Amino acid sequence: MSILRTLHKTSIAALGFALLAGCDTVVMSPSGDIAAQQASLIIWATVLMLIVVIPVIVLTLLFAWRYRSSNKNATYAPDWDHSTSLELVIWAAPLAIIIALGALTWVSTHQLDPYRPLDRISEGQPVPEGVEPLIVEVVAMDWKWLFFYPEQGIAVVNQLAAPVDRPIKFKITATTMMNSFYIPALAGQIYAMGGMETQLHAVINEAGSYDGFSANYSGAGFNGMRFKFLGMSESNFEQWVAKVKSDGDDLSRKAYKELEVPSEYNPVHYYSKVEPGLYDAILNRCVDPGSICMKDLMSHHHRDDKAAEKSNAPSESHHAH
Repeated sequence: MSILRTLHKTSIAALGFALLAGCDTVVMSPSGDIAAQQASLIIWATVLMLIVVIPVIVLTLLFAWRYRSSNKNATYAPDWDHSTSLELVIWAAPLAIIIALGALTWVSTHQLDPYRPLDRISEGQPVPEGVEPLIVEVVAMDWKWLFFYPEQGIAVVNQLAAPVDRPIKFKITATTMMNSFYIPALAGQIYAMGGMETQLHAVINEAGSYDGFSANYSGAGFNGMRFKFLGMSESNFEQWVAKVKSDGDDLSRKAYKELEVPSEYNPVHYYSKVEPGLYDAILNRCVDPGSICMKDLMSHHHRDDKAAEKSNAPSESHHAH
């Protein structure tokens, strides 16, 4: 029985190592500055916590061994109940670590705010003066990704590209189901929600092809909701844009409504011409002809509320008088 138990434990350990060997370490060794800062934050937070965790584990094992029932030489002090120096160590060390961890997290949370424009390309390299971010409008669909490039006048399904060392500003929304936009090599995940726009500022520092996907389950086609993010030199990015313009179709509202139909494992598709205002119409849920945009509806309600306040003001003043 002992041999079988040993073999069982050995097989479990071997399986664990095999699974770990297949893990992708991109989260801890990313190619984008924002993701690199996030990885550094994870490492420092883990180290700070281990300062307490490791000594506790070591002392637990040490005490269990020293005060085992068979050790007749262990000190026996049934009346001992207090040590000021020990209490100071037990409470002061964790308190100091919590303060350090809290300060680190507070500062990093504000520095890595996804809505905050970048002030550096990488460590020691600030954003050059006059450099504007590349604008990319992201739409999470069922079950594919649609990327608009408003400056270039193009759109792409399930492929994303950006120049190396140029800030990127993502504007992110969704058609219906909530999703999560995530490129581990670039930055942390951020949610995409219908009728709302979230933002993400990031930069890629190394050329390459990186995985992007939804990190939030959104139904039957979720597993195929993946795309490639291409980090390129400026010249290669211009060539990529030219290729999209030469090989792409027109993305009208009618074409978008056809694209909006749920589908799985969609191939990359280029659109060389995009109907003006389409992303804004998707965001405000007014792609269909004759529908009222959310922003116009909210603006109308706001004006009505203001008018109601003004009409009620004299009677309220007279009542108070």
